[in-house]
Amino acid sequence: MESFDPASSFGPDVAARYDDRPRGDEEAAVAFLSALAQGRRTLEFAIGTGRIALPLATHGVQVDGIELSPHMVERLRAKPGSDRINITIGDMSVTATGHHYGLVYLVFNTIFNLLTAEDQIRCFENAARHLTADGHFVVETALPHAWIAPGSSDYVHAEHVDPTTVVLDVARYDPVTQLLEENHVRLTANGVTMQPIVCRLITPGEMDLMARIAGMRRVDRFANWQRSVFDVRSSAHVSVYELNR
Repeated sequence: MESFDPASSFGPDVAARYDDRPRGDEEAAVAFLSALAQGRRTLEFAIGTGRIALPLATHGVQVDGIELSPHMVERLRAKPGSDRINITIGDMSVTATGHHYGLVYLVFNTIFNLLTAEDQIRCFENAARHLTADGHFVVETALPHAWIAPGSSDYVHAEHVDPTTVVLDVARYDPVTQLLEENHVRLTANGVTMQPIVCRLITPGEMDLMARIAGMRRVDRFANWQRSVFDVRSSAHVSVYELNR
């Protein structure tokens, strides 16, 4: 997507609307991560507006975060309890906090926001550098086929339709680069607004290889935060990695 800057994808307009439609899996995600953290200090890559970090912190977990967008952090800082969370502004694939953690986690397809294999590998390596010897790295993503049907390279979905507003999800996928170029187009009587984003889709197997390159191995994989079995019917996965021993 020409002239697209990934660093600007989560600017003030996106940050202002980011919490408008919760995913509904927050409670299950927090329960999963809290059990794995076991009270140890925890780091969230791409902490965003604190959708997971803030409720996790209420479980007695010290949560730190790395976030590229100062606008998302501004939204987080406006919420109760945010004073308990330490945030470092920077790129999650290279930025260091100076601490080690019993748990590092990355949720909601955010590994896809890194647009090259090299950057995605660096993210795994950065997670490994932040882990304690017995720590875990958790990644949650959709499966690529849940977004892109086999044999299809583009699509248009109607995300929302009412008498005054139509929202379209317009996308094109390049199987060579694995880049999904996507734009959420909002049509109203007042005009047209666009919210572009580019993602690099990767499979669970690719993630396992990236973890191996970073000196980690997979220890668990589930279909969701409720720990359902991951199988051919799954549309997403929650994968748990640890340092090689």
